[in-house]
Formats: sequence, structure tokens, C-alpha cells
Amino acid sequence: MVNPDPAGPAEKPAEESGRRLLQRRFTARLLPQLRLLVEECAAREGLCEPKRGEFVLAVDEIAGNAVEHAGGSGRLVLRRLGDELECRISDAGPGFSEAVIPELLPGLDGATKGRGLWLARLVADRFEVAGAAPDTGLTGAVVTLAVRLS
Repeated sequence: MVNPDPAGPAEKPAEESGRRLLQRRFTARLLPQLRLLVEECAAREGLCEPKRGEFVLAVDEIAGNAVEHAGGSGRLVLRRLGDELECRISDAGPGFSEAVIPELLPGLDGATKGRGLWLARLVADRFEVAGAAPDTGLTGAVVTLAVRLS
């Protein structure tokens, strides 16, 4: 098991949180390492190709967005929840809503950006965008994507 980051409280009680596989704070410099760790965890949990590659790419896109658009860093938590592999990426940026994700492949509708979010939503079996929890006093976005392992 990958050593979890001791910083920060747990998001949910243990019975709701599933089995935590990976927890990391990241910056642009750490994105290549983060991709490898996510891929290793996904393989160990039985996520097969090509779904594993798609999932890792989607996670990388969301993490890259946190670095590029939300202050240069973020936090990733990867968990096993029953038959799902769930990745939650949070940042301290200005936040956004799922409404910014185009319905069509970006470029076809005139948009020049947004492919990463579009791709992640397409690949995921479960996808959501939320704001930071109000009781934390933080701004930012929390993007959750999950894929079924079966």
C-alpha cells in the first residue's frame, strides 16, 4: 500500500470512506510521479486495460487543471469503494461548476479548452464537480470521478 499523506483530516467516517489507496498533495513537478502511482494502484485493484489507461489519463487531466487553473497545486485521494475505483481531486482555486464542461468534443463547438474535463466525464462511470465544503473556509473545486472495476 502506498503511504498516505498525513496532512488533513479524513473527509468521511471510515465506514463511508472505503479503502484509501493513495493520498497525495501535488504540484506540476509531481504530476509524472502521481500518474505512475495512480496507475500502479489501479492495476493492483484489478482495473484492466484499456479502462485503466483511460482512467489514468482522466485523473492526469483533472490534476493538470488544478495546477494550471487553481494556484499550482492540489490534493488527490484514491479509494476503493466496493466495486469502484474513485479519485477525488481538490484544489484551492476559484472553483467552477460542471456547467463549464462542453457537451460536444471541444473544438467542434468552437471551444479551445475544456478537453480534459470533457474526457474525464466521458471516461468515468460516475463524475461530479462540487465546491469546497463550506465549513473548511476554503475555496476551490472538488472533482470526483469513479470507474467500476468489474
